[in-house]
Amino acid sequence: MKYESVIVFSPQLDEEALENAINRVQEVLTNGGGEVTKVDRWGKRRLAYEIKDLTEGYYLLVETEAPSSAVQELDRVLRISDDVLRHLIIRANT
Repeated sequence: MKYESVIVFSPQLDEEALENAINRVQEVLTNGGGEVTKVDRWGKRRLAYEIKDLTEGYYLLVETEAPSSAVQELDRVLRISDDVLRHLIIRANT
């Protein structure tokens, strides 16, 4: 199945920590038998409302083709990550 994920990382991450977080997302999906088809870095953007006293976040769009078990594992990992402010995973209509 095809999925799209939008992940908002903390803007306080340095370049190396951000790269590690993005690589971790890709790693979770590929280890679960999925394939990352597109990674679109939107960069720092202003948030619609404050989250944890932050007004900006680093946005990332990930398109993937993966089994639901890999996506569930990604959801679990993102929930417990301190670097992630918000995330949303949807199944793409294609």
